[in-house]
Amino acid sequence: MTAVFCFKCGEKNEFPDRVPLRAECSKCGEDLHVCKCCQFYDPKVYNECREPQAEVVHDKERSNRCEYFQPAGPGGKVSGNNKDALLSAAEALFKKKT
Repeated sequence: MTAVFCFKCGEKNEFPDRVPLRAECSKCGEDLHVCKCCQFYDPKVYNECREPQAEVVHDKERSNRCEYFQPAGPGGKVSGNNKDALLSAAEALFKKKT
């Protein structure tokens, strides 16, 4: 089961597998396969996305076809396992070689 939290109202929406491209929030009707519901969304970085290979998406609140979309937790937070994986990848990337 895959859960995605609406960026607008915070409602938890569940899907049997992946979040469909045209998925809408069951409470407010907003699109769910959007940048603002993704764990890579970060308004403080270039292109507002921490995934360097993702294509530029101009409207972060509209449905898009980004292949790197991964649902974030409540309030846009990265879930525990994904957060640990991202941290490990960053540490490996910047690890000082001797």
